[in-house]
Amino acid sequence: MSKIMTKSEIVSHVAEHTDMSKASAQAAVDAVIEAIKTGLKEGGVSIPKFGTFSVRARAARTGRNPQTGEEIHIAASKSVSFKVAKNIKEGLG
Repeated sequence: MSKIMTKSEIVSHVAEHTDMSKASAQAAVDAVIEAIKTGLKEGGVSIPKFGTFSVRARAARTGRNPQTGEEIHIAASKSVSFKVAKNIKEGLG
């Protein structure tokens, strides 16, 4: 299994590849995350050559408790979806 990059690793990467201090890089990463949250509340976020974040609605449905087999009601909900840009997808091999 491959390693998942953490937020602190992203901040370090931004600081190393720019003329920013770690504190400035942290503020920049936090600002981008907040902008994505705001964009999702308004309908979605598209970042060219990276991908598109969107909100998807999940309908209410009936499921089963795997331990007892009892039917349970699963409420409707919303989830975040991400569609990766073609250039990144092709670069993954």
